[in-house]
Amino acid sequence: MLPWFNNDKFPLYLAPMAGVTDRVFRSICKELGADVMVTEFVSSEGIIRRDDRTRKYTEFDDEQRPVGVQLFGADGEKMAEAAKKVLEWKKPDFIDINFGCPVNKVVSKNGGSSLLRDCPVLERVASSVVKGIGSQVPVTGKIRIGWDQESINAVQVSKILEDSGMQAISIHGRTRSQSYGGQADWNVINECAQAVSIPVIGNGDILTGEDVEHRKKTTAVSGVMIGRAAMQNPWIFRDAKHYLRTGHHLPPASLDERWKLIKRHCRQAIDWGRYGNERQT
Repeated sequence: MLPWFNNDKFPLYLAPMAGVTDRVFRSICKELGADVMVTEFVSSEGIIRRDDRTRKYTEFDDEQRPVGVQLFGADGEKMAEAAKKVLEWKKPDFIDINFGCPVNKVVSKNGGSSLLRDCPVLERVASSVVKGIGSQVPVTGKIRIGWDQESINAVQVSKILEDSGMQAISIHGRTRSQSYGGQADWNVINECAQAVSIPVIGNGDILTGEDVEHRKKTTAVSGVMIGRAAMQNPWIFRDAKHYLRTGHHLPPASLDERWKLIKRHCRQAIDWGRYGNERQT
């Protein structure tokens, strides 16, 4: 069992979002109550090439722990090699594999959610990474509930990932064809959580403390993952925890507090070098 699930803990994850959940944003969300961090997804090919820009996406501060580095790719051998290199650079608390990204440029290379249509390759990738890094750190995965409404296979995929040796699975309750439209199907997420013995983290349409409490009470998930809601309101983690404890919300962040955080975010992003000198205006 991953330690952040011990003693009936119900961790709040910050979802990995490309172009959003960089080192600076993760630090902000950690301060505001997020329990577990996952980096933006990183190309296994870029890591193997030792691309400096790719390596930058794997950087994190120790204060952000527990933190995982998320990889994507469709070649099991290369994915295992990339995971080993990440562990050489700076050891995260876990390696996460992206089987859920719906973006065309990732799917066209048979990465992300494309592997939901190719379970043998998905199993090979998962098993290769688990075996490749051995007991150094746990391996987890992130999936969607299926490719489209006619091919919802999240329960099958969850069992494959559990059998491959993964120690947790986060599930976005939409299909790839939905992208971010429609509503997340928490019934399927719940079916997955009941079908496997490893923790399942539910993701999709978590917007308030009430949403967190509702999913905790009505499903078998072991935690929730918050994505887009945190982009506009990183205080959601702090408020959700308070709501779980008390049944009441904290006062919303003031305009002054929001403005100070915006300025801090911009300054730290520039100082980190994420946006380059040409954008320091």
